[in-house]
Amino acid sequence: MAAKDIVTKDYIKDTEVFADAFNYLIFGGNPVIDPLKLHEMDTTEIGMPYGEGKTRVTVQKFRDGLKYLTAMEDGNAAYLLLGIENQSEIHYAMAVKNMVYDALQYAAQVEKAAKSHRDAAKKKKQEITEAVRNEKSDIRIEAGEYLSGFYKGDRLLPVVTLVLLFNPEPWDAPMSIYEMFSVKDPRILSFVPDYRINLIAPAQIKEEDMEKFRSSLREVLFYIKYSKDREQLNRLLENNPRFRNLDTEAAIVIDTITNSELEFDRKGKRVDMCQAVADMRKKERQEGRQEGIQEGRQEGRQEGRQEGRQEGRQEADRRTARNMLKRGNSLEEIAEILELPIETIKAWE
Repeated sequence: MAAKDIVTKDYIKDTEVFADAFNYLIFGGNPVIDPLKLHEMDTTEIGMPYGEGKTRVTVQKFRDGLKYLTAMEDGNAAYLLLGIENQSEIHYAMAVKNMVYDALQYAAQVEKAAKSHRDAAKKKKQEITEAVRNEKSDIRIEAGEYLSGFYKGDRLLPVVTLVLLFNPEPWDAPMSIYEMFSVKDPRILSFVPDYRINLIAPAQIKEEDMEKFRSSLREVLFYIKYSKDREQLNRLLENNPRFRNLDTEAAIVIDTITNSELEFDRKGKRVDMCQAVADMRKKERQEGRQEGIQEGRQEGRQEGRQEGRQEGRQEADRRTARNMLKRGNSLEEIAEILELPIETIKAWE
C-alpha cells in the first residue's frame, strides 16, 4: 500500500474527522452526527458466493473506512452505515467502484438477516413442525420469505459512501453511472438505475464553505487546495492561527500528500505548520543558493578562461541568479545573497 493511502486511511479513522466529513456532506456543516455515536465496522465487503460446491466464488472488497451511526429519531433508535473512500488520485470509474461497495453491503445485510432467521428456525424446529401439523398461520413462513431468507418485516440500513479527494486538482471524472454511458437516449436510460457518487474535493470547495468543517480536516483540505499556489498558501498560513497548533496526524497527511518534505516532530501531539513551512523554504533557499553558486561558478570559470576573470565572475552570478529564480527565490532574496543591485538581477531574468 502506498504511503499516501496509509496515512489517509489512518487519518479518517479518527471519529471527529469522520463525523466532520459527513456533517459537511449531509448537514451543511452542522454537528448533527456525534463522533461518540460512531462505531467501527469491518471494512471487508464480502458478496454472496456464486456457483456450486467447490466452484463457488466469493466477491471481496476492502473499504478505506466504514462506521455505523446509532442515534435517536422520534424516540426510536435509527441506524446508518457510513463509508469513506480516500483518493490521492482521481479515479475515472469511481461511480462503478462505489456502486459495487454499496451493493455488497446491502447483500451482506440480506444474508445477515437470512442467517438470523435460519438460526432462530433451528431453535424452534419442533415448534414450527407442530405449527405446520396444526396449520397455525401465525408463524407460517411465506414462500417469498423462504426463498430469499429476507422476511416481509425486515428492513435494510441505508448506506452513504463518500469519496474524499486528497489532491489539489479539480475532479474531472464522471460523477455518475449515466455519465459513463455512451448511450444518451432517455427512453433507454429511464430503465437503467443511475448511481451518483458523493464527493469532497478541495479544489471545488469555496473558502467560505471550508469554514463549515470543524476538525483538522479543514486545514488539511485548505492546505491541499492551495499547495501549488505559493502566494495563496502564504496568505492562508498567515491568516489562519489554527495552522500554528495543528495536530500531528493532520500535519503528516499534509506533508505526505503534497510531498513538502517538512521537518517536524512526528511523535509530538501538535505542530506549528507556519514554522515548518518557513524552515522548509529556508532550507530550499540554502540548497538552491549552494547549487546555483556551484553550477554558475563552474560554468563561469570555463567561460572566464576565454572572456577574462571579471566577465567570468559576472557570468557565474548570472547563472546563479537564473537557477535560484527557477527554484522560486524572489528577486530581493537573490539580490541580497549575491550582494548585487536588484536592477541587475531583473536584467538577467
